[in-house]
Amino acid sequence: MKIVTIVGARPQFVKAAVVSKAFSKNRKDITEIIVHTGQHFDANMSNVFFDELEIPNPNYNLNISSGTHGQNTGRMIEGIEKVLLEEEPNWVIVYGDTDSTLAGTIAAAKLHIPVAHIEAGLRSFNKFMPEEINRVLTDHASTMLFTPTQTANQNLNNEGIGSDKIRLVGDVMYDATIYYGLKAKKIPYLNISSNFILSTIHRAENTNNLEKLKSIIHALTHIAENSSSVVLPLHPRTKAIIKKENIDISKLNVIDPVGYLEMLWLLKNCSTVITDSGGLQKEAYFFQKPCLTTRSETEWVELLDEGVNHLVGTDTNVIVNAYNNITFPSNPKLLYGVGNAAEQIVKYF
Repeated sequence: MKIVTIVGARPQFVKAAVVSKAFSKNRKDITEIIVHTGQHFDANMSNVFFDELEIPNPNYNLNISSGTHGQNTGRMIEGIEKVLLEEEPNWVIVYGDTDSTLAGTIAAAKLHIPVAHIEAGLRSFNKFMPEEINRVLTDHASTMLFTPTQTANQNLNNEGIGSDKIRLVGDVMYDATIYYGLKAKKIPYLNISSNFILSTIHRAENTNNLEKLKSIIHALTHIAENSSSVVLPLHPRTKAIIKKENIDISKLNVIDPVGYLEMLWLLKNCSTVITDSGGLQKEAYFFQKPCLTTRSETEWVELLDEGVNHLVGTDTNVIVNAYNNITFPSNPKLLYGVGNAAEQIVKYF
């Protein structure tokens, strides 16, 4: 059997790493072909991930990036289709909710190749998020849907997707945290050892809205000046906007994007996470760190119910007040499986 795996962004590299390891360990009868769309093109955001996660170099790199959502998705569909026609796989695997996810799904579905979507069923119910469009379309065009939570199952059922397509397996990111957490690496040039705030800002809804971006930066600056140091690995697109608009980030510990193992070290040693990232919300929970999410909604509603994550939007005062009163509940529930999602997934092929 031959499987083509489509990846393009950092979280997908991590998820694919644990699933690929499970294929290598448990399914010697399967050949996996990895296609990197090039969506994350910066070396610090792509190449280093393949190296440190011990993922084989992609069989194909389409080098598609820097366009609009429509441009990138269209070019990816064209590039992926060529690969699929050449490789003739039995299955295509896609991850998460990026343009690469949707492009891989459309290309495969048009060629009548079964699609497996890992991390299916998530919903923010905000159609202004490109990720939400990608999730919904991917789930409805896929053949098999691997979900991380019962809530994801219910979302799919509510949209008329039958249970025969759905497989509740848990979250492969939890698998990754358990395995790679032991390999976490300290950032050599960062002169902070613990009890700092870890923050990321990259969502288009925040970075493309200057008022929101400035408000988040002001909140982080206030916290840095009055409470605790803030470490901010800065996404290249966010960095370009901040530079163009001359936004003052001098009070923050701004660093370049880091590899996954370095991010795990930051998560292990920080006191609190302030982010607009979907994945980082979960990883904060995995490391039992309270999280403030600078959005008005989240796909990971279980974290809100459990009280480990708090939606704070982008208002400076709301963020600061929430930080000053944040706690992490004792003995939180195990929300995303037991760390064997990847091993469960490979049994279905």
